[in-house]
Amino acid sequence: MEEETSEQQLARESMDEDAVELLETPIEAVEEKPSEEPYPWPVIQYDVPPYLTYHFFNQFRTPSNPNNFLKGVKWSPDGSGFLTCSDDNTFCLYNLPYDESGQLADFSSLAADTDSYAASLVMSDGESVYDYCWYPYMSSSSPETCVFASTTRDHPIHLWDATSGQLRCTYRAYDAMDEITAAFSIAFNPAGTKIFAGYNKSIRIFDIHRPGRDFTQHSTTLQGNKEGQSGIISSMAFCPSHSGLLATGSYSQTTAIHREDNMELLYVLHGQEGGVTHVQFSKDGNYLYTGGRKDPYILCWDIRKTAEIVYKMYRSSETTNQRIYFDIEPRGQHLGSGGQDGSVHIYNLQTGQWVSSFRAASDTVNGFSFHPFLPMAASSSGHRRFGVIDDSHEDMLLTGDENCVSVWSFAYSASVENDVSPISGGSNGKSELDEDLHVRQEP
Repeated sequence: MEEETSEQQLARESMDEDAVELLETPIEAVEEKPSEEPYPWPVIQYDVPPYLTYHFFNQFRTPSNPNNFLKGVKWSPDGSGFLTCSDDNTFCLYNLPYDESGQLADFSSLAADTDSYAASLVMSDGESVYDYCWYPYMSSSSPETCVFASTTRDHPIHLWDATSGQLRCTYRAYDAMDEITAAFSIAFNPAGTKIFAGYNKSIRIFDIHRPGRDFTQHSTTLQGNKEGQSGIISSMAFCPSHSGLLATGSYSQTTAIHREDNMELLYVLHGQEGGVTHVQFSKDGNYLYTGGRKDPYILCWDIRKTAEIVYKMYRSSETTNQRIYFDIEPRGQHLGSGGQDGSVHIYNLQTGQWVSSFRAASDTVNGFSFHPFLPMAASSSGHRRFGVIDDSHEDMLLTGDENCVSVWSFAYSASVENDVSPISGGSNGKSELDEDLHVRQEP
């Protein structure tokens, strides 16, 4: 990738006036919506295998990089599409497709060796991607909010425009030698006004309205009589109940709980067998789930009583250093996670017991993300393959269900408010899903 000229760097540092106006949109204006009836969350029927709605793999295979693989998938907060990240430092945005009647398009008649549809946007970053996240109030109806942040090796934090694919601005941290140092993990705070970034033994906080090198820094190591958290801060998540708590995972096999307002260290949790690569709070904010590399268990912690682990959920990840994402459904009752066995496993969060699983790929499923309000999910798969992929070695060629992204539709039961009799979602829920999407598309 060509190096930026000094003029280009200066332009990104200062930003143009339009970009500043977009970032300074009041959060209240974004949150204001016409009054609507409470949305009846679909009750997914996990005992019924999901329906493969869309499938993509050709986009991620090029002759110049035959060993490319997916590194994760995340739905946008408004559910209009999902974002993928791959080892070739590329982000691909796929918006859900609709036909002329406003219903979800059906591409089941396409050939098996064809992607369901092309990516809406493709954005290339400069180096290996460490982490990325959506702006929490992103809405496709408000282009100024359609942004996501990414952090890559030897680069500052980038804020991308998800409508044009252009870089909006950068947030830069410098080390003691006045050289740019890259964040290993990033997250927007619940208010959407700041970016929290994890570094080695420290967290830096950037105001999204002030791009550039202005930030506040907090050390995660020894603080008073508390042990602190050492190592690289590899993952972070905010409590969704707006309790002001921040969880940070470290490659030192620990997870810490901080207060967002003053970054006071509250707890340090020990028990992960490998470096922590993903953390996520329960929907009510009372529990925290953590997973690590070369660690076969997702741990459940009660943040009101952190002395011991509540329960463990097994997944096949004993021998990989990959970050394997897990996700919690919108209703907060179940958790889904991939693994090296190519399957997505679903667990009941009330008991920690395994509920069901389905085959999602023929290689490692490293990403799994529930749709924010529909009975759908997206999965990504792939892992680094050592050796040269050559046409003369057929056993080295990838199949259509390796290094791929898939969108799944679940069977579900939906009930209106205060109704006690659920409406069945049928054998796979596809027709009911189309009707629900159609309803939500109408003005």
